[in-house]
Amino acid sequence: MRIPFLRPNPARLSKLLPGLEAIEASGIFTNYGPVNSRFEAEATASFFGGHGGCLTVNNATIGLMLALREAAGEAPRGTTRYALMPSFTFAATAHAAIWAGLTPLLCDIDPDRWTPCARSEEALLERYAGQVAVVMPYATFGNGLDLDRYAGLARRHGVGIVVDAAASLGSIDDSGQGFGTGFAHAIVYSMHATKTFATAEGGLIYSADAERLARLRTMGNFGFGEPRTATMPGLNSKLSEAGALLALAKLESFGQIVTHRAALADAYRRGLPGCKFQQVAGRQIAYQFMPVGMPAGHPGPREALLASLAAAGVAAGHYFSPHLAEQPYFQRVSEIAELPVTEKLAPRILSLPLADSMTIPEVEMVCATVRAA
Repeated sequence: MRIPFLRPNPARLSKLLPGLEAIEASGIFTNYGPVNSRFEAEATASFFGGHGGCLTVNNATIGLMLALREAAGEAPRGTTRYALMPSFTFAATAHAAIWAGLTPLLCDIDPDRWTPCARSEEALLERYAGQVAVVMPYATFGNGLDLDRYAGLARRHGVGIVVDAAASLGSIDDSGQGFGTGFAHAIVYSMHATKTFATAEGGLIYSADAERLARLRTMGNFGFGEPRTATMPGLNSKLSEAGALLALAKLESFGQIVTHRAALADAYRRGLPGCKFQQVAGRQIAYQFMPVGMPAGHPGPREALLASLAAAGVAAGHYFSPHLAEQPYFQRVSEIAELPVTEKLAPRILSLPLADSMTIPEVEMVCATVRAA
């Protein structure tokens, strides 16, 4: 394939031999070791201006499970409690809720920003009053959210908030701060190899609430609030020292990576004037790939367009289609609201290639291929 869809670009372990040797010499390979602690501190400073704190996890799905379980609290046995989330998201969002003992309650999205629709969320909170344990918005494709509004929902409806911000490390809000800065509820980011902040595998939980982070850290170590004694729900979410070393190395040039990807996204917008693009909330998105809505007047099916791109050597995808309410497992286990915007957007969504090593001429070639198709 001349232009692959994703080009993972984590830091190279082969170039980090002194750091690996230091880990071996220390005898500490996990359990919130010194390399991990250093990365958490540097991530807090780099992404969030030193406000609040960060907790690493071995992947973002586990991070969501931890955060959901902490936010939902204990419930009487046999009761059904919901995690309110958009249907237009990745499967991991709903899987995490189910593993945390919650039932996905699927809402619609905003037609312009493609983030959760405020009216849909409010209507479901009223309809399922007292049954929604956690509201779980997705920062779609790294786009911003109105976190003040979600803090207000928590106060008015007595619900927990967990933000799925898998693709948002490096996104900048309207105030010029990293997305999530100062938010007291848990925000979960991914550091998967295919993300913009790429390691081999891993995730990061941010919160401005130190006590919440301490609870999550305890839960991530088997719930051991006392030595070898579980005092709360727990699992093993710890990131290895080698994983933390990769994350530290990725921090070094990450600002340049985000800026370059934003320039590629601007080139896509210039090159595809007939397509629908996500309305950006905030100053900058840390693009993982380029999400595009096919023109409303496009006469053919998406599959034919994807085939034309493939024939020209361009790989593309279609996140998130099928959306959650179209997937057999989630149809069986979720409550599904009316989803008119999701159902209109999902069949026309395209995910076009965007990578650290991609060039403006390559974007122009992809755009020309899309226009021709």
